Amino acid sequence: MVTLTSERLVLREFVRDDFDEVHRYASDPEVVKFMPWGPNTRAETRRFIERNIQAQVVKPRTSYELAITIDDELIGGCGLTIHSFSNKNAEIGYCLRRDMWGMGIATEAAGLLIRFGFGELGMHRIRALCDTGNHGSYRVMEKNGMRREGVLRDEKLIRGEWRDSYVYSILEDEWVG
Repeated sequence: MVTLTSERLVLREFVRDDFDEVHRYASDPEVVKFMPWGPNTRAETRRFIERNIQAQVVKPRTSYELAITIDDELIGGCGLTIHSFSNKNAEIGYCLRRDMWGMGIATEAAGLLIRFGFGELGMHRIRALCDTGNHGSYRVMEKNGMRREGVLRDEKLIRGEWRDSYVYSILEDEWVG
């Protein structure tokens, strides 16, 4: 079981009892405004949790979806997905309850994921994508030393509209762990 900690955050594996807290943020239209998923139905949230519980035992493990908690309260989710073991590259992402925005929590969680990816998993390159309109998300990436590499045009279809995405990355030798 993976647990990552900082001074105020604990990132931990999802469990079935997390349903209400996960559904709270995953069903909020404002939270998922820039996401290709959501707002979730109760069934979609259940499937998300079950899929991530099953991923915890897959060998080799490629998906690390973790609950973001403060003082044992689940306030969001984040994850690292390994795209290639041979090329040592992975991708991170994060999502927070709306009342937790603007407090540096996503920045801290992303930093923990980057540390985990380089320090524990031996990755060489970690990337992240975000909608070009999601200023908060790309600021999180920049605060973690990630560099904007470019724009993927019409990269995601979100609620019937094609959206561009920024691509950010950081290399292990750029990381100041």
